[in-house]
Amino acid sequence: MALYEHVLLARQDVSAQQVETLVEQFKGIIEANGGSVPKVEYWGVKSLGYRIKKNRKAHYSLLNINAPSAAVLEMERQMRINEDVLRFLTVRVEELEEGQSAMLQKRDRDDRGDRGDRFDRGGPGGGGDRFDRDRGPRRDRPRRDDEVTETTGAEV
Repeated sequence: MALYEHVLLARQDVSAQQVETLVEQFKGIIEANGGSVPKVEYWGVKSLGYRIKKNRKAHYSLLNINAPSAAVLEMERQMRINEDVLRFLTVRVEELEEGQSAMLQKRDRDDRGDRGDRFDRGGPGGGGDRFDRDRGPRRDRPRRDDEVTETTGAEV
């Protein structure tokens, strides 16, 4: 049997619980055709890069699938019929990813709590002194009329 990663985008109008039942329905199709779904991840509602069927957001779900190609084809056929499914993508992989996917790791990293005000960090690149340093009065800097061009060496 082949290994697949399958990402499903469902309409934003449906609830998370309805998305879960949709995923269970497609998981049942895979299992009925001799496959298995070892991992299902719900990534939440995310903004789309462009409108799809008048939707600007969608529920994202990932399914790791271990099944024959006929089972995946049947699941995709059912997804094309279902009006709650906006898009889906199935990719054949050499091995299934263990643990959390990159999307869930990113969400965990983003939810790490309050990191304080960005401008209070200090240090190089921290932004603490970025707006505080005094560049001096404008008249201390050379005017454009007085600059010498590099290509000709003549005054502008």
